[in-house]
Amino acid sequence: MDFLSAYMPWIMGGVAAVIAVALLCGPLKWLGRIIARTAFGVVILFLVSKVGGLIGIQLGVNMLNALCIGVLGAPGFGLLLLFDWML
Repeated sequence: MDFLSAYMPWIMGGVAAVIAVALLCGPLKWLGRIIARTAFGVVILFLVSKVGGLIGIQLGVNMLNALCIGVLGAPGFGLLLLFDWML
């Protein structure tokens, strides 16, 4: 009986940790994907800001623009170009 009472909290804690990791795996993967795509958006905006002056595109390198590209992808970049053209 002493073995069971000594190790039961560790066993229950391990089971709870496995359940928590299983429940959080999906949202963390989604969040990691958004962060990676937003970082890619920052790189694209930086490249466009360097070359865009030659062709008349002036997009700012900021988090809102990068997040727009990160979430929407190529249509988000088109949306930013449309806003730049309209304004």
